[in-house]
Amino acid sequence: MSCLQTIADYGLRSLGIGERLLPRADFTLCQQVTLIGSGLIWNIYFGVLALAAGFFLANALALAKEARTPWLRKPAEWFVFVFRGSPLFIQFFLAYEALVLLPRAGIEMFGLTVQTSWLSRAWAGALIVLFLNTAAYSAEIFHGALRSVPKGDLEAADAYGLTGWARFRRILWPTMLRLAWPAYTNEAIFLFHATTLVFFSGFPAFQQRGDALYYANYFADKTFNPFVPYPIVAGYFILLTFLLIWLFGRANRRLNRHLPGAAPNMRLRPQIIR
Repeated sequence: MSCLQTIADYGLRSLGIGERLLPRADFTLCQQVTLIGSGLIWNIYFGVLALAAGFFLANALALAKEARTPWLRKPAEWFVFVFRGSPLFIQFFLAYEALVLLPRAGIEMFGLTVQTSWLSRAWAGALIVLFLNTAAYSAEIFHGALRSVPKGDLEAADAYGLTGWARFRRILWPTMLRLAWPAYTNEAIFLFHATTLVFFSGFPAFQQRGDALYYANYFADKTFNPFVPYPIVAGYFILLTFLLIWLFGRANRRLNRHLPGAAPNMRLRPQIIR
């Protein structure tokens, strides 16, 4: 079987497209690269959706933590504390066990039956856990940036008569994002790396449709040689990290475009002579 045929057969297998059975013997390097790359689709799915949704919840939690009223501040503080204080692996396990206990026939609400069986699937249940986890960590980052907004910026906003929503939208929120963005970039990278825990923490891989690490573990178990599949996973995630750094770097330059000496485009300049 040629490598192109292998890619056609297994390139989208993690989505249920292509060969239904995994190779059993005579594993080739092309098969391992293709199947592990196929599984990476799930890692990207979890990371992108959890990061996009968690961004908005994190902003809301950061503002709630800064609120003067305890009924807003305390729930936000406890939410962040619980998700930052407990291991992500345990969160996956407890979430799956709790979701499995929901009635299979659904829950009756206002005369309607709400289906719950889909929540125990990885594409939904694990995504919810990642969404809540990254929101908690990101909220702490944004809250620290919110408290670090220079007083001069706020005094200038007051001098211009900006109050309420206009003050927040034009001064407070952009400055908070600008200060928090480098740390938030690290959180985004850690989140994508954390997606490799999904299928090792309780959520089963339906019909062997797992993520990159799931297929790497399959090949390592079959070949008794972990030094081929696991470096392939590492290589994929290094490339993904480069992509994240580039995308977040573009956003960072956009946030700092009004500042003198804004960060230039990243270029690789090896130091030949000291």
